[in-house]
Amino acid sequence: MRTRNNEPLDAHVPERSCILTRRTAPREELIRLALGPDGQVAPDVRARAPGRGAWIGVGRAALDEANAKGKLKGALSRAFKTGAIDVPADLGERIEAALRQQALDRLGLEARGGTLINGAEKVEAAARQGKVRLLIHAADAGEDGRRKLDQAWRVGGGGQSGLVFPEERTILSMALGRENVVHIALTEAGAARRVLHAIDRWQAFIDPDAGLERGHAVGPSTSDVIVDEGNA
Repeated sequence: MRTRNNEPLDAHVPERSCILTRRTAPREELIRLALGPDGQVAPDVRARAPGRGAWIGVGRAALDEANAKGKLKGALSRAFKTGAIDVPADLGERIEAALRQQALDRLGLEARGGTLINGAEKVEAAARQGKVRLLIHAADAGEDGRRKLDQAWRVGGGGQSGLVFPEERTILSMALGRENVVHIALTEAGAARRVLHAIDRWQAFIDPDAGLERGHAVGPSTSDVIVDEGNA
């Protein structure tokens, strides 16, 4: 059996080291920073920008502190082998915004790909039939509605409770290009993993110790690996 990119299951997982902590981890768990032609450092959360990259594996609070004290610039200068760099004071804010947008874009892609459904009645029916792999509620979803769909998900063999997304229905509606998106269901395991990964990266950067309010969610599967072809 092979991955979607036709690589063997025992293929090496690319790892990188955080320039601040020297912790080594899979690229998916770190955030890439890119150096632009003008010398400015910018977030590259999709790891696709050309040229050399530097990787960080810390939350926003630690990054902001390192930036304010000049430690981040020093680490980046060593990584890029040049002192001619400009590190924005609001780099942490830019990374957080980029990760948030990536999570919303991921939901939009799944909606267009047909692996996402919304609407309380549709979600409830799919949940009771055991077709829901990840259940998501908008931050402003009513408690009664959440409880009803959580119960339907449990009846269908899913998790105990859905994930509460950190944005309200207005933002979710814009991301999906649909009206009044309050409850979302991912109907394929791969789609659920992709969405969960994007949300987890965003929330882990904001607060590495907080986590999200959610019940059981599908775990990773080597048969559904998507290898990021971004730059080093």
